[in-house]
Amino acid sequence: MSAMAISWIVFACVFGGALLGMFLRAVLPDHHLSTDSKDIIKLGMGVIGTMAAIVLGLLIAAAQGSFREQRSEIIQLSANIIFLDRVLDNYGPETKEARDLLRSAVVQTLNQMWPEDSSQPAQLDPTASKAEFLLDKIQALSPQNETQRSLQAQAQSLAFNLVQARWLMFVQQQQVKSIPVPFLIVLAVLLFWFTTVFFGFGLFAPSNATIIAILVVSALSISGAIFLMVELFQPFEGLLRIPSDPLRDALAYLGR
Repeated sequence: MSAMAISWIVFACVFGGALLGMFLRAVLPDHHLSTDSKDIIKLGMGVIGTMAAIVLGLLIAAAQGSFREQRSEIIQLSANIIFLDRVLDNYGPETKEARDLLRSAVVQTLNQMWPEDSSQPAQLDPTASKAEFLLDKIQALSPQNETQRSLQAQAQSLAFNLVQARWLMFVQQQQVKSIPVPFLIVLAVLLFWFTTVFFGFGLFAPSNATIIAILVVSALSISGAIFLMVELFQPFEGLLRIPSDPLRDALAYLGR
């Protein structure tokens, strides 16, 4: 389910809770809305609202941490690509084929992870990547002296790290394609809490256009926060994608 669909479900439930509260206000007996009852209900709403705000803040922080971590992986991947090209250049002219393959692998990665059609998800499956062929090319080199042996070992390590990074990003993407059950449970509990709070708002709110507009804006704010959280957990899909600038900058340096 997309982040937009989840956020609209949240909005419908939260604002629906407020409308239900307004409806029940008109049919409940007066003693249910006495001053003492209002005090207890407001106290309960305050407790639930505080817990919901804390949990939502923790989830957004976790999503931001996941997004930042994968962005750091892209930056590190780009730096390793530039360093690998420099190592191959220092090895000698016999690495030209390997350097051309490296450039081709970077172009392929850009096309897979950031397709021209932004509505399409990123393709992170490394089985079709040219990075593994690059590793074979480097291993097939025949160093003639200690310097070349050292450079070949460095190049092998860097190429291995590139392949490992691609597999890591692929596994991470597979984990977020289907929303985990524990996350769904936490999201359902959070949705129940916010719906309960808005039910309390509607129970005591007068029915006029100003109040309804405020409730709509508040419900949209909550659904927007949920949208932001889900988007951050899916850094290669949706609107908030990790930028491709680091990898494009690395491509510009290759071959210099």
